[in-house]
Amino acid sequence: MPTCLPNVLRRCHACASERFRANGKFRVNANHKLLDAWLLVLCTACGDTAKLTVLERMNVRSVRPELLDRMHANDPGLAAELLQDPVLRRRNRIALDWDNAWRLDTGGSDHLDREVIDVSVRFAARIPVRPVRLIADGCGLSRAEVERLITEGKVVSAVRLSGKLSGDFTFTLKR
Repeated sequence: MPTCLPNVLRRCHACASERFRANGKFRVNANHKLLDAWLLVLCTACGDTAKLTVLERMNVRSVRPELLDRMHANDPGLAAELLQDPVLRRRNRIALDWDNAWRLDTGGSDHLDREVIDVSVRFAARIPVRPVRLIADGCGLSRAEVERLITEGKVVSAVRLSGKLSGDFTFTLKR
């Protein structure tokens, strides 16, 4: 589950840094009956502000009032939702860095002594994570040992465990 908003990967025009921090602040601008809205992000190196376009030249009547209220209230939940939106990321040419922005909740370690463990992994948000890392952190193993268990057929899953996943999956661990 996420613990904070991820870093935004985009080049800073002031200092050439590539990391921005989103703090959930929005800027909304009205020009007659047209609205523009941006999510503000701060450069982690120089503190310069960049704007990620959320709404562009939208008619006021076509914007849901609750969305506008959430923007005016600088709702961090809305910022998290918008950063997850692939359309917004593509439009603004950004990527997300989820390092140190999530945590693993295992529900306790009393199940690790069993011979066969069936595990269901559910994501609270679409965070791309390597399943090998999740299995290693959750079971108290090294990543190399998890890789070895996968090649020996002692960790079995219907999904491919190499690469990154951001959706729910299940696996079985045989000791």
